[in-house]
Amino acid sequence: MRNADPTTESLNLDKAEPTASPQHGFFERLYTGTGGFPIVSRRKFFYTMSAVLLLISLLSIAVRGFTLGIDFEGGSRIQVPALANVTTQEVEDVYAETLGHGPVTVQEVGSGSAATIQVRSETLDKDQTDQLQSALRAMLEQESGTSVGLEAISIAEISETWGGQITQKALIALAVFVALTMIYIAIRFERDMSIAAIVSLFFNLIVTAGIYSLVGFEVTPAAVIGLLTILGYVLYDNVVVFDKVEENTRGVLHLHKRTYAEQANLAANQTLMRSISTTVIGILPIIGMLVIAVWMLGVGTLKDLALVQLVGMIVGAYSSIFLAVPVLVSIKERWGPVAAHTKKVLDKRAGGGTARVPVTAGARAARGPRPTDAGAPRPGARPSGKRHKGRH
Repeated sequence: MRNADPTTESLNLDKAEPTASPQHGFFERLYTGTGGFPIVSRRKFFYTMSAVLLLISLLSIAVRGFTLGIDFEGGSRIQVPALANVTTQEVEDVYAETLGHGPVTVQEVGSGSAATIQVRSETLDKDQTDQLQSALRAMLEQESGTSVGLEAISIAEISETWGGQITQKALIALAVFVALTMIYIAIRFERDMSIAAIVSLFFNLIVTAGIYSLVGFEVTPAAVIGLLTILGYVLYDNVVVFDKVEENTRGVLHLHKRTYAEQANLAANQTLMRSISTTVIGILPIIGMLVIAVWMLGVGTLKDLALVQLVGMIVGAYSSIFLAVPVLVSIKERWGPVAAHTKKVLDKRAGGGTARVPVTAGARAARGPRPTDAGAPRPGARPSGKRHKGRH
């Protein structure tokens, strides 16, 4: 039986992906990108999860809608100093008794001597404003036991026309930013990657808006600014992931060891830890904003910006890895040269095909001596001994 050529060895292609070494822990494999997590091969699971999130978000937007802030809808904003023994419930009760209906929202913002109770209501006329100021002043004097001037209670009017103009400008800004982002994606990536990145972008927008609708926070200009900010983060994350996919899949069609999907899955694993680290570093200041500014200092106006950025960054990290990469692979494998190459590789594996690859000298030495190294002559080799004279 003839031995194999010493410069080549047989490679079994039945194993699609290398398994992780059992001696390496989960976090070590995650950190080094060698975890072999089946992201692409389990894309149906991630598609189902993404579809559920989209459905919940769309239902919330359609049924609950958004609680638009006073800057968008118009109305009256009443600010009452939060003196001792004065609660938001008392202010709400005085409002309802004076005007015959309740306010839209009542919340306490700030802390210490700067704390105020903010009341948002429908637009009030002059008589209603005067009645409400007098009633709130009497309540404050009764609870605090001190004289309170009418100037301590401020009432600001925002017209519906102004609110409509702000809404229109916010929608235009959002549409322009999304359009510019899509143009950049189309220029930066090839066609299939552009489609996958745009799918990830809109998924992030819809899910973030849906969660915002579920929570019921008011939509303020700060929330719109936060939404525009996370679009840039999603774009950055997609660029990082797809750059690695491009690097790993370069020239894959000329090889028959791995499919495009396997190389893309490798890229997703290699960038997974980076996406997690970037997300954690990004959300730590946002969590600090929520804890310190909102809960401890009572600056309620910052919670709109903090919530939309917190949700957007987490959803963006998920979509760039677990949605964009699988969508890209699904598009590639549906038609074109990648589909043909994948079929060829899988058919070869199913038939038990093997490929010849070179073996380096270091790998040969690590495997130990071959049987021919023990002194046995190689088949077909000429004897090394001297020829006897007289023999023919």
